[in-house]
Amino acid sequence: MQLFSTEEQAEIANAIARAEKQTSGEIVVVVASASSRYDAIALMWAALLALTVPLPLIWLSQWPVEHIYLAQLAVFACGVLLAQWERLRLALVPKAVQRARAHDKAVEQFLVQNLHTTRGRTGILIYVSFAERFAEVIADDGIYKKIPQQTWLEVVDTLTHHLGRGARTEGFIAAVERCGQILAEHFPPGRTDKNELPNHLILLDARSIA
Repeated sequence: MQLFSTEEQAEIANAIARAEKQTSGEIVVVVASASSRYDAIALMWAALLALTVPLPLIWLSQWPVEHIYLAQLAVFACGVLLAQWERLRLALVPKAVQRARAHDKAVEQFLVQNLHTTRGRTGILIYVSFAERFAEVIADDGIYKKIPQQTWLEVVDTLTHHLGRGARTEGFIAAVERCGQILAEHFPPGRTDKNELPNHLILLDARSIA
């Protein structure tokens, strides 16, 4: 499934370019269909389900041990197959684990996209992971010294409000524009500013995520 059309990606890229003209800061937007595949958790649930099979069969049936073992293997195999259904797999993962994985992925992307290498340490990452319904804004040290975390939480609220009503592109554009306005107040553009990082929307496919 394509998260954004070519036209939507271009609209967001143009919004980033416009916002960065107001400031010496850098804004990067990363969107993931999911922050993790959660394969290990799915396998854990399949194994736990299989482990519950022998005890009732031993107590309530006269099955030979070979048949009980085969039943246990069959239950495990069915559990693994069912876990391939993404919606079910996500339902098996506690919300706290999902948020932790998504946050870790956001921090990883902050480093992968080289936001920590900008001059003045004025890089901002807007990260959204759709499967976990997670959004976060991460700013570098130079920004945190001047702008409180609450400001970025308000940007996230604006973004998630739009996402909640299905206005994805408008939400990202609104978030980018607000980040540009905030940065412009504290980090105005300089004479020698250059665009250090790409402006295009960065999309992560869940199939390439461990």
